Amino acid sequence: MPFDPGKRVSVRLEQIDDSYTFHRLLRSTDDERAAVAALADRGLALPEGHAVLDRAGAFQWLHDNAEALVAEGFAVEPAAGASQPYFLGPVRVELGIQEAGDWFDVRGTVYFGDIAVPFIRLRGHILQRRREFRLPNGQVAIIPEAWFTDYLELFAFGEEQDETLSLRRHHLALVADLHSNELATVTLGRKLEKLRDFAEVEDHPLPVGFRGELRSYQKAGYNWLRFVQDYHFGGCLADDMGLGKTVQTLAMLQQRAESGAAQGAASLLALPTSLVYNWLNEAQKFTPSLRMLVYTGTYRTKDVAQFADYDVVLTSYGIVRLDAELLASYRFDYVILDESQAIKNPSSTTSQAVRQLRSKHRLILTGTPVENSTMDLWSQMSFINPGLLGTQAFFRKEFLKPIEQHRDEGRTRRLHALIKPFILRRHKEQVAKELPAKTEQLSYCDMTAEQAKAYEETKSFYRNKILQNLDEHGPASTQFLLLQGLTRLRQMANHPHLADATYTHESGKLREVLRMLRNVVDEGHKVLVFSQFVQHLALVRAALDERQLPYAYLDGNTRDRAAEVARFQETDALQIFLISLKAGGVGLNLTAADYVFLLDPWWNPAVEAQAVDRAHRIGQQRPVFVYKFITQHTVEEKILALQQRKLNLVSELIATDEAVIKTLTRADIEELLG
Repeated sequence: MPFDPGKRVSVRLEQIDDSYTFHRLLRSTDDERAAVAALADRGLALPEGHAVLDRAGAFQWLHDNAEALVAEGFAVEPAAGASQPYFLGPVRVELGIQEAGDWFDVRGTVYFGDIAVPFIRLRGHILQRRREFRLPNGQVAIIPEAWFTDYLELFAFGEEQDETLSLRRHHLALVADLHSNELATVTLGRKLEKLRDFAEVEDHPLPVGFRGELRSYQKAGYNWLRFVQDYHFGGCLADDMGLGKTVQTLAMLQQRAESGAAQGAASLLALPTSLVYNWLNEAQKFTPSLRMLVYTGTYRTKDVAQFADYDVVLTSYGIVRLDAELLASYRFDYVILDESQAIKNPSSTTSQAVRQLRSKHRLILTGTPVENSTMDLWSQMSFINPGLLGTQAFFRKEFLKPIEQHRDEGRTRRLHALIKPFILRRHKEQVAKELPAKTEQLSYCDMTAEQAKAYEETKSFYRNKILQNLDEHGPASTQFLLLQGLTRLRQMANHPHLADATYTHESGKLREVLRMLRNVVDEGHKVLVFSQFVQHLALVRAALDERQLPYAYLDGNTRDRAAEVARFQETDALQIFLISLKAGGVGLNLTAADYVFLLDPWWNPAVEAQAVDRAHRIGQQRPVFVYKFITQHTVEEKILALQQRKLNLVSELIATDEAVIKTLTRADIEELLG
């Protein structure tokens, strides 16, 4: 009945068949006021004498207050017409986590009033976000909403066996979170207890056989590699390109060899074929006593017994794929992946092959942990620390979609918290005092009249097609068409011949690039020229041939990259190096150049930064000048503006081309194609 303190008597009519009964009740308004006040004190306001809560909120309130309400004289029971018997009492969890070697044992009990249920039985409900759980007595309990956040990762990352749950050692951060939020009682061994209170990485002396010196941040990187090694965690050394990931890793491998910690087992270094030469050179310079075996080529000896005579085995990702079964038969000390974005696709043959490799430790090296999708991160982190981010399906649902499609900053922060202990990433800005100055400048180019006409025709065609598709089918089915249209417009902005083989006129950008190349060469400088389009480089190449300007050249089809790099580095008269961004954006040391030309902009600035880092790296003695060529009044100019708005939303670790394309709104698309 409604609460109305002005009425001392309440009358209610009850009809049973053809008879009517009047119930007259003398009310105690003081008692009613006290009851209403008591409920209000517990957060349940009754403005009209009753409260309306959503289902989740109602059950949460009952779980929190039912026991105390009964003690105060309230009757708490389901309505007479309830469809099924709901449990309305208090709910609590008792959770204990104990270190057990390389694992944590997780044991918990959930109490629904006096009914005890092993917490593991709620696992499916928590992961699938099912609220209703049937108790042994037939009642239906409503799982508190908070549990779907508090315990989601525990169940997603844990491994179930005989109604117990186990977490791997590298889930220490999750265990610590549960403890600090008073969601679990945690018992750790002395070593991990020390890690929980850890303030800084211990300083270690460099191995005796290391030649040369490490810069301060490189020494800190060496100490960090020792730190993840000591705790048997997998690590990701993700310093910017050019900061010396190779030398830091060599110092660590030298220490393993000198200390005998490897116990006679070799370490495997898997890398792009083009980098074998670079690693051998660096090892000869800094760690000449390390015994290195190059396990590549058609005539390699396919016998793992030979590995016992070496400290480090260098091989390519291609050989790992071909010899997957053979290499998996050997237990390495370390498996190290250089340019580990090679395994960014978890379903690729390369990813599957490296996961079969056995080792005591795992390490990955990359300047770009994420190139295309947040899934790149899952693949690499799951290699070094299996299970760290759950299954692919879980990661896609709980991290990839919220981050890439909804820009969920909470999930972004949570992802960073989970991976932070295992990634060391230093940016050039942090070590700027140890590098020469870098000046970046936009160079705006005008289109020729013929180019502008061709561009406008292409833009009109794609604008109408894309916006119509957007209206009829929505954003998801428009992404491919949008990418196709943007690519075609980018090609037109460079040179219409890239998109239309019948175009025979000039390009304003090519004209400007050639003018500046001539100036740089005349002033005695060396320059790296990068494009994402090999066809664009072909046009530049033809123009240089016509002007009799010599150049070095590298794309995905170049067989002897090392020879071409050496030719450019060592030949004073060879001042221009044309490089495709995909083939030459990593693993090259081109410090002979002090100018970098970027011929075409795109979303992910990390990809462009890699190209610049070929010249702006340790060993460069002169200031580096970077020119980014932008064709005015084209999609290139608009990409630059949108790039900042879109990419400032999240950390660069998960700012990807694919993610940006997915989150373009209709207004963004109209702006790009306007």
